[in-house]
Amino acid sequence: MPDWYSHYIYLILGIISFSGGVVSTCTGKTWAAHAGRTIYRAKEPSTFWWVVAIYYLCALLSLGRYLYEGP
Repeated sequence: MPDWYSHYIYLILGIISFSGGVVSTCTGKTWAAHAGRTIYRAKEPSTFWWVVAIYYLCALLSLGRYLYEGP
């Protein structure tokens, strides 16, 4: 695996996770892999916000790792 690939993969994953969290928050629906279906904010608010929080947590950890290694 090239050296640049291992470094920038964290940036790419962070951007994708953050984008997924923002889109889910704005639209009110998200896809949950563990449930294998779409979850709506109005029907299942607790599960919806847990999934969205995981999106943001993954983004935070990925971007933090990218910045820790140094751009």
